Amino acid sequence: MIKDSDSSPTPLSVNAPFDDTSHLKQERAVRTRRAILDAAAEVFADRGYPNVTIKDIADSASMTKGAVYFHFSNKEAIAVAVVEELYRRLNHAIAPALAGERTSPATVADVLLHTARGFRDDPYIEAGARLQIERPHIKVELPVPYIEYEGLLAELLEECRAAGNLAVSIAPGALARVLVAALFGAQHISWVQSERADVVERVEELVQAVGLPLPS
Repeated sequence: MIKDSDSSPTPLSVNAPFDDTSHLKQERAVRTRRAILDAAAEVFADRGYPNVTIKDIADSASMTKGAVYFHFSNKEAIAVAVVEELYRRLNHAIAPALAGERTSPATVADVLLHTARGFRDDPYIEAGARLQIERPHIKVELPVPYIEYEGLLAELLEECRAAGNLAVSIAPGALARVLVAALFGAQHISWVQSERADVVERVEELVQAVGLPLPS
């Protein structure tokens, strides 16, 4: 409390009412922003970036265009936010697999399979993958895809090799690059041919083809 040299400090009233209006507004803003992103993920995944307008997103979220523009300056900003959420969702999707034994190749396979299920079940992961393909149509920089994911696989494979559990002879870093390329190619083909209905089965085939054991 700041005290004036010529007067006594004025005590704060213990009975003053607490105004939590700003807190409630902040919570409402967070919920609104989440609703916008949820709607955007759905329509981006379904229609693709070039075919979606701000009005489409607003309609899907059951709100006005003005409400959308209050949170995002343009469609590009929404796309960036959806892609950023993709990586958060991806980390969440693979977390159960990473709880396994890190020196087991089955853990690597489990990471790939959890990722495949994310592509099948999570609109943000579906939308993020499609937006990465449509990068030329988006006039802003998106996060560079799958760098951390590839690094994680390389780290797990290196731990498997150090423990003597990696049967394949290819270097861990090279194998990680092959797995990432094959995984995202498999999910893309599955998306085009069957709306990802068979993506898990395709990734199981990939895992077996490179000699990794399926998780029990």
